[in-house]
Amino acid sequence: MKKLFAVILVAVAATVSCQNKTNSSENEKMETPAAGTFGYDQEFLKKYKEIVVLTAPDNPDSKAIIIPAYQGRVMTSTASGSNGNSYGWINYKLIESGVYQPHINAFGGEERFWLSPEGGQFSVYFKKGAKFDFQNWQTPPLIDTVAYPVTGSDSSSVTFQVNAFIENYSGQVFVVEINRKVTMLSQRDIVENLDLKTLGQCKSVAYESVNSIVNKDSEWKPETGMLGIWLLGMFKPSDQTVIITPFLSKDPEKPAITDNYFGAIPADRFVVKDSVAFLKADGKFRSKIGIAPRSARNIAGSYDAANGILTIIQFNLDREGKYLKSTWEIHKDPFDGDALNAYNDGKLEDGTQMGPFYELESNSPARALKEGEKVTHRQRTYHFEGDKIALNAISEKVLGVSIDQIGEIFK
Repeated sequence: MKKLFAVILVAVAATVSCQNKTNSSENEKMETPAAGTFGYDQEFLKKYKEIVVLTAPDNPDSKAIIIPAYQGRVMTSTASGSNGNSYGWINYKLIESGVYQPHINAFGGEERFWLSPEGGQFSVYFKKGAKFDFQNWQTPPLIDTVAYPVTGSDSSSVTFQVNAFIENYSGQVFVVEINRKVTMLSQRDIVENLDLKTLGQCKSVAYESVNSIVNKDSEWKPETGMLGIWLLGMFKPSDQTVIITPFLSKDPEKPAITDNYFGAIPADRFVVKDSVAFLKADGKFRSKIGIAPRSARNIAGSYDAANGILTIIQFNLDREGKYLKSTWEIHKDPFDGDALNAYNDGKLEDGTQMGPFYELESNSPARALKEGEKVTHRQRTYHFEGDKIALNAISEKVLGVSIDQIGEIFK
């Protein structure tokens, strides 16, 4: 009888064990993060690369993913934990393929470190004497495929350093040390940095990157070229996303804005009104604008009305500085470039498209550095979502326009 009872207990235990496994499996299946969430992107990215996950010091739901192999770029962030919206655009197909592409490896990411200028006699994207066309354009490995070693980290920050050399179109060789630090910001930091009274009833996440280039060789000279820091953020578009770029100008009718990078932008996609420029960011029409330092403000943003997401970038700005020009041509004044750029992706002439995504970009000025001197550029990226009243208060205070104004501009 005891023997039979023991057998029954074993059988019951086995049945319970099987049920627990089944339930566990079902729970795991149910808890698999949905596409578009931070958890989904975290699970995807860690399959292919080592990732660093940072968390805001005062909010466990505010997180960001950084990848050292991609030059310490911030791939994405969220204000709502694993099940929250993931804000950065990620090129899943390219990352999954593991195959490097010619010209550029557009892995995505909502803030990546690049160097300027792109075009002109001081370009670091074209070899000496090459024609300025796509076939000759090449993103330098230093900002495309080279991994940046981690030199320090904690739960809310990570630092990188790499030493390298790079040659420009004029044959000038730069020997440099690149330093980059990404730090998550607290809610108090957000309020103070943007001069807000409160964040209201909305969720938020923000981080700051501090980037520097140290000259490790002979003095840089304007006549042979200099380098600048260029930070670019790739974000997910929607049919109701609009980029907002406030500007300063003594003559609001003639601000120092370049809007013909890829030809004229139709009036239903680009509007300048009351010292604010608006660019449609639906990922369906290739267009780009740039604002010169004399007219730029140190702030820009976007609002996705379809998903209720307000994004803001804040960056260092020197209105008297020399900003490198990046258009694909020899420049009369190579130091008359943009401090701020915004880009909407779209199909190329052959019908192909990299994205869709849109970009917010900031640039540093260039300086004639002596050996041991450095140029530093700081940028902060903020995301807010939730209560429309709170989002509206932030938008009005920081960008100078209401959520409703943004939503109506292209209707």
